[in-house]
Amino acid sequence: MKFPAPLVSGRLVKRYKRFLADVVLDESGEEITAHCANPGSMLGLKEPGSLVWLSQSDNPKRKLKYSWEVIEADGALVGINTAHPNKLVEEALIDGRIPELAGFETLRCEVKYGKNSRIDILLEQADASKTYVEVKNVHLMREPGLAEFPDSVTARGAKHLGELADMVREGHRAAMVFLVQRPDCAKLSLAADIDPNYAAAFKAAAEAGVETYAIGCDVRLDGIDADKDVALAIS
Repeated sequence: MKFPAPLVSGRLVKRYKRFLADVVLDESGEEITAHCANPGSMLGLKEPGSLVWLSQSDNPKRKLKYSWEVIEADGALVGINTAHPNKLVEEALIDGRIPELAGFETLRCEVKYGKNSRIDILLEQADASKTYVEVKNVHLMREPGLAEFPDSVTARGAKHLGELADMVREGHRAAMVFLVQRPDCAKLSLAADIDPNYAAAFKAAAEAGVETYAIGCDVRLDGIDADKDVALAIS
């Protein structure tokens, strides 16, 4: 995934109200408010003074011109925009970077299923069999090299796991793909101390036959690619 235009650098003043971030731009010294497309806690990724990069929009209808894309943390570039993971996983699937989910005939996004929900990606084979793929963004790292999910309580995430398990019971395949938007993690685990209910829902889904995969990212200032192996460290 390429950013459509060069990113603008700045220093983070604060992230607040979940979707807003004040940033002092490096070039002009102006303090602006950027959109933060991330509903999580962003634990470890919102330290004031951190170097960040923003994209710009020329859409006159947008209230906020800038969107926060990347932060420098723990010596690495980390992607924080949760609008990107679905596209990144879609690209990875098309390129065959998740071999266990290769061999599909068609790929569709945001398809209605379950109880008034939409699956992130639906893979369909020539024999009409289906694989339901849910994508979760990951960027929490509390221990060097170990990515963790979630970074805050997510009742919605637990609901998704239950719906994936339902698809397996109906005779389909279902998979959870954790997209780690940072290059410095070789393993992924669940942050059960942050959300024990999600950990319990994950265990139940796995026992029902929901598959789990993780893939890491090369985060650059011109784009992001999901192309790194991440091992599962989930007991």
